[in-house]
Amino acid sequence: MKTKWLIILSVVLSLALAACGNNKSSDESGDKSNASPSPSASASAPVKLTVGASATPHAEILEFIKEDLAREGVELEVKVFTDYVLPNVQLYEKQIDANYFQHIPYLEEFNASRNMDLVNVAGIHIEPFGIYSNKIERPADLKEGEYVTNLLDYLQEGATIAIPNDVTNGGRALALLEKAGVIKLKEGGISGTVKDIVENPKKVEIRELEAAMLPRTLDEVDLATINTNYALDAGFVPTKDALFLEDKDSPYVNVIAARPDNQDSEAIQKLVKALQTDKVRQFIEEKYNGAVVPAF
Repeated sequence: MKTKWLIILSVVLSLALAACGNNKSSDESGDKSNASPSPSASASAPVKLTVGASATPHAEILEFIKEDLAREGVELEVKVFTDYVLPNVQLYEKQIDANYFQHIPYLEEFNASRNMDLVNVAGIHIEPFGIYSNKIERPADLKEGEYVTNLLDYLQEGATIAIPNDVTNGGRALALLEKAGVIKLKEGGISGTVKDIVENPKKVEIRELEAAMLPRTLDEVDLATINTNYALDAGFVPTKDALFLEDKDSPYVNVIAARPDNQDSEAIQKLVKALQTDKVRQFIEEKYNGAVVPAF
């Protein structure tokens, strides 16, 4: 009798072990369609990229490529600034990841004066610098894209002219005034200062003001040299409203700036790639009508 029960127990244990083995095999090789995906199998979360920019045209161009970047796994946040200092300070302090508002000479001067090491990642566009006035009417016979050849003929003795008060844009403004026939500088070109004026036939008074304020001073001065982004913000169409405009071959290319630690990051490179496309070129050319010129 004892032997019989041992045989029955052995059979039961064998069947139980076989059932366990079958279940394990089913788990390993069966249909897994209802199984929860592993973390590695799930889609990667988008990388957030915060870029500081001037409102016009920089932020507008960035907004234009947001969806393209989203498809590449980059969530673009555009942080708009109204000055030329904070975007670089916040980039250096890692409060933002990149910025898009400045040209190369300004970036180089900013680094030198503040002992920073921000880097130029890629050039995107040029904004020809212009001379504007609310007191001097643009001659009616000038077509769009044509400008006064000698502004000196339109100025009274002691006329006032406002220019940006930062070193690079100030020098750029003086060089443009020289080209327009208003003053003459000693050798130094775009690095010139008010002290470098060697000829001033109409004894014009140069007022150095913050670049963002210049459009608002037009009722107080005879002329103002204005960065195109601020001119656009103020409602000007540079090719129609400027009395004199920089040539389109200006060396002042507006760039994407980053830090040495992130300039080669995948997100930054995707940003540059999205900006340097025929689609963006067409957007710039159609929207800004020559006031902003692609540089790629």
